[in-house]
Amino acid sequence: MDIGSLSTLLAAAAAAGWVDAVVGGGGLLLLPTLLIAAPGMPLATALGTNKLAAIAGTSTAALTYARRAKLDWRLAGPAAALAVVTAGVGAALAGSIPASAYRPVVLAVLVSVALFVTLRPRLGVVAEPHKRTRGRAAAAIAIAGGLIALYDGMIGPGTGTFLVLTFTTLIGADFVHGSAMAKIVNAGTNLGALAVFAASGHVAWAVGAGMAACNILGATLGARMALRRGSGFVRIVLLVVVLALVAKLGYDQWLA
Repeated sequence: MDIGSLSTLLAAAAAAGWVDAVVGGGGLLLLPTLLIAAPGMPLATALGTNKLAAIAGTSTAALTYARRAKLDWRLAGPAAALAVVTAGVGAALAGSIPASAYRPVVLAVLVSVALFVTLRPRLGVVAEPHKRTRGRAAAAIAIAGGLIALYDGMIGPGTGTFLVLTFTTLIGADFVHGSAMAKIVNAGTNLGALAVFAASGHVAWAVGAGMAACNILGATLGARMALRRGSGFVRIVLLVVVLALVAKLGYDQWLA
């Protein structure tokens, strides 16, 4: 990898850390950049190396949120613990299911998300604690730590965004606290997936370490900005990231 490609990759890692810390979706930027910068790298190794960078950033963001925002650990803790296991299963299955099988489903979900957030302008801007019933909390843990974590282990674009929306729609969290809980769970998904990829030798440690350092920088700045500017800012970033995901997956589905 030449200096130009490495510089681009490290800049993308910092930018991805910022996006991930605010609302998730940094993999949309970092994974394609890694594949372009290292075209000979196997997909499984790219996924594993991306997880090394991602766990550094999400853990940093999670710590930043934990220090400054009141987290619902009774929900985020069990979801994160479950996510470690299910993301590991997803990583073990990575590559066994072709992208063409899941891409249309993810596209449909993302378009629905964009419409839902647009048509409900107050979603996530103000907390709705009356929504947090025992049944809804259990559903949020199952979806975040189960389904979404499994998806993240397998491929993962948009995982953080899906997590944020799970917490805002199901238990009425505002976007800042939803993003904070999403970071806790996302750290679990990254840990589970990274363990499986590392055990099978699919991590480029030297490149991943540099990416991780830049991801930490971006994540620190992103988490602080989200806490300072509030839920309205996070909502705008969320919509931008969702639309970017739709554009990227749509291009891969019909034009690539």
